[in-house]
Amino acid sequence: MCGICGEIRFDGSVPDVSTVDAMTCEMTRRGPDGSGVFAKGSVALGHRRLKIIDLSEKGSQPMIDPVLGLALVFNGCIYNHHELRAELEAKGYSFFSHADSEVILKAFHAWGPDCVDHFIGMFAFAIVDTDTGVVTLGRDRLGIKPLYLADTPGRLRFASSVQALLRAGDVDTSIDRVALHHYFSFHAVVPAPHTIYNGIRKLPPATVMVVHPDGRRTERKYWEPSFEAHPDRADWDEQRWHAELLDSLRTSVKRRMVADVPVGVLLSGGVDSSLVVALLAEQGQTDLATFSIGFDSAAGESGDEYAYSDLIADTFATDHHKIHIGTDRLLPAIPDTVAAMGEPMVSHDCVAFYLLSQEVSKSIKVVQSGQGADEILGGYSWYPPLRGVPRQDTTRAYANVFFDRDDADIRSILADEYLLESGYDPSFAFAQAHQSAPGADTSVDAALRLDTTVMLVDDPVKRVDTMTMAWGLEARVPFLDHEFVELAATCPAELKLAHGGKGVLKEASRALLPSAVIDRTKGYFPVPGIRHLTGGVLDLVNDTLRSQSAVDRGLYRPEALDKLFGDPNGIRTRLDGNELWQVALLEMWLQTMEAKARR
Repeated sequence: MCGICGEIRFDGSVPDVSTVDAMTCEMTRRGPDGSGVFAKGSVALGHRRLKIIDLSEKGSQPMIDPVLGLALVFNGCIYNHHELRAELEAKGYSFFSHADSEVILKAFHAWGPDCVDHFIGMFAFAIVDTDTGVVTLGRDRLGIKPLYLADTPGRLRFASSVQALLRAGDVDTSIDRVALHHYFSFHAVVPAPHTIYNGIRKLPPATVMVVHPDGRRTERKYWEPSFEAHPDRADWDEQRWHAELLDSLRTSVKRRMVADVPVGVLLSGGVDSSLVVALLAEQGQTDLATFSIGFDSAAGESGDEYAYSDLIADTFATDHHKIHIGTDRLLPAIPDTVAAMGEPMVSHDCVAFYLLSQEVSKSIKVVQSGQGADEILGGYSWYPPLRGVPRQDTTRAYANVFFDRDDADIRSILADEYLLESGYDPSFAFAQAHQSAPGADTSVDAALRLDTTVMLVDDPVKRVDTMTMAWGLEARVPFLDHEFVELAATCPAELKLAHGGKGVLKEASRALLPSAVIDRTKGYFPVPGIRHLTGGVLDLVNDTLRSQSAVDRGLYRPEALDKLFGDPNGIRTRLDGNELWQVALLEMWLQTMEAKARR
């Protein structure tokens, strides 16, 4: 819900309110229902509102509490805001609205930066002490809501999107070569604090940053799940794990129905989203709006999974909407999808989420989605090969099955000026440092921890938030409830890997879901027209990489491009991604952001 931004000055001057207003306007699609700007002293805040909780103007932001001397901008939802409100009222606080944003204000006054430990939800916020000028920035545990930072001497700007910071201007848009390496190696994941631009960073998940008026900053990481066996669960058998995980997920999906507007479900027909529907039906939800998308087939690959989503919709009598996107709509949507990306996202299903969100937003404002289950519960193909791998060999084995390419392959693609010094492989080093740290029992656990706290954040979760919010649609992800994640992290790896992956969830689902959905071959969000480049999409790729802008940038070696164009669909990454698309997407995004920055 919403988009936030702001400017903090450390040089004695006042913030540029017109620039903050421009950043706010850039995020109109994240929050089409209202806007506001607040400035006092060295700080200015901007906000775009998507009305979900307390639809009155009392819930508008920036939210100012003159009694407490606090000002807030907030993006997200605090699912336990009713419970926190009662706790804070018992402490003597009174409220002027029914908004969860006001609960954050009171909670901050009561507990300071430690208020985040009390929140169950997704959030990014900035709170200003209007008397001292101290600003506190916070981000939720799983990084569901973004927060980007642009730091220059004497000034810090922040925003929910890279585009807003570019709109403000004065951003160093030179390419971060470490981030570039991650993009081409770590499956297009660029971990915080990096972004592709040297001049833009992102606040890491589960982090609170306190910014003082003189520019001093402190950061605290307030949450990190343990992927070790929990002593209190040592005697749990498989059936107990099924029951406990399912019960935790019940709580999670119920929490994510908290809203003053209807909440629907994005239904792919896979186990994860189907289980969300089943649990909501179990809790008495009727006429639940569900939405599925499909595309035309290409190269013999089906573009929809309607058979499974129809089965779930019929089983639970949902108000189901099938959205079919013809090839004629796919190509025109690509530039708009790229323009919506805060960072380059190579996954072909970005276009699917963008077009799905466009259609869904016409009838509803909030949806639940099944993202996260595969990373948390071992549903992907790269986890079984790690079974039994000695802990000291975890990262080598992980890189062999997950990384798109190794350092030598990257050096064969990128021009010399974009390469790091010989022998320095930051992607492998990052994964190794993360996976070798204490707190994970096995190589599978170490891989799941990295994927849950890093890859998940900067690939599927970012993708879903970006594409839904591009149409003023809020996506909620019950598998990323931090209490569910904490529980699942301690589940034995063998239970997760059973039955071809995600076995513990599949078996827990049997009392609720049709076997045809549980036992099906794992599916993905299919967009055949991008996985297999032909026709207008291939022409777009060619035009992008052969453009004068691309030539002037000189990102790629000409011989590498010639090789890719010689076999546009045959050269694939380890995870069967189209290498030509990955190369073209980055250049397409850079050109799109340059155009935004020039406006």
